[in-house]
Amino acid sequence: MPIVLATIERRIGDDVLEGILHCQEPVCRQEYPIVDGIPIIVPDVAKYLGDFLWHVNARDDLSAPLETLLGDAAGPGSAFDTTRFHISSYVHDHWGEFDPREAPSAYPSGAMGRCLSAGLDLLGSAGPDGPTLDIGCSVGRSSMTLAGRRTGLVLGIDLNFSMLRVARRALTTGEVVYARRRIGLVYDRRRFAVPVDNPEQVDFWACDAMAMPFAAKHFATVAAMNVLDCVPDPRGLLMAIGALLMADGGAVLATPYDWSTQATLPLGWIGGHSQRGAMEGAAEPQLRALLAAEASQTGLRLVGEVTDFPWHVRLHDRSTVVYSGHLMGVRAV
Repeated sequence: MPIVLATIERRIGDDVLEGILHCQEPVCRQEYPIVDGIPIIVPDVAKYLGDFLWHVNARDDLSAPLETLLGDAAGPGSAFDTTRFHISSYVHDHWGEFDPREAPSAYPSGAMGRCLSAGLDLLGSAGPDGPTLDIGCSVGRSSMTLAGRRTGLVLGIDLNFSMLRVARRALTTGEVVYARRRIGLVYDRRRFAVPVDNPEQVDFWACDAMAMPFAAKHFATVAAMNVLDCVPDPRGLLMAIGALLMADGGAVLATPYDWSTQATLPLGWIGGHSQRGAMEGAAEPQLRALLAAEASQTGLRLVGEVTDFPWHVRLHDRSTVVYSGHLMGVRAV
């Protein structure tokens, strides 16, 4: 049963900034809010708002001096500090290459764009025509890259509302504004223009990758960049991607297998444990087995891979994490 736009509280032209969506199923009748142009479509709206209300209500219009004062007052480990730190790292990776104030570095930003483009190249032909889904879109660079490489609509989904707000600002204004971490609690306000390919094709929603509200066989392309090791059920996510793809649709997957019990319990890991087993705990052969066309458990088949794709994540001026990602192009069986 489709979800429909029930009320519009604030809009600019065709862009609905605030409103309410309704599920049409009589036994459901769930309401889903639209906040700052971002629909929140999750199984348990009350729990989501309870967990993310600080993000939803957070302001992004404070002056740089006041923002730094609030950061000092809130201190390390606060919700304010944690959010600001994560946005600093993600925005630098996604968009930092367009910042004219960025100095040359041995660890350049833009790994997201480079990795996704390489993954699309692994797929070869574009495959069927249709919409594209960007799972774990974060601050939006991957969705913009997909809009430049695909002709249909592109939908970026993520659970982190603060990051979605950055992505939407880039989409609607062509500008990124963020606090770039220098060291400790010291951040510098950065504002710069970013290229936005085909903005009319792109939208961003708050959705759960483990409960995506989409019909089967709906997408021609799916991207899930560094998401497999961030969900409770990686195998379930692969099966969901296989179910969402049209016949011969393609997906780009990337993961550094950076497992954490905060996201995934060890029994759900793809590799990284049971070193006494036949694969000695290696992740790559286990994932290849899940994507083997002749015995696919996921509805996906591997068509190309790069086992060591470099990905740099800046933490502050004196610290950068260097990941070696496993990049794969897959198609629906």
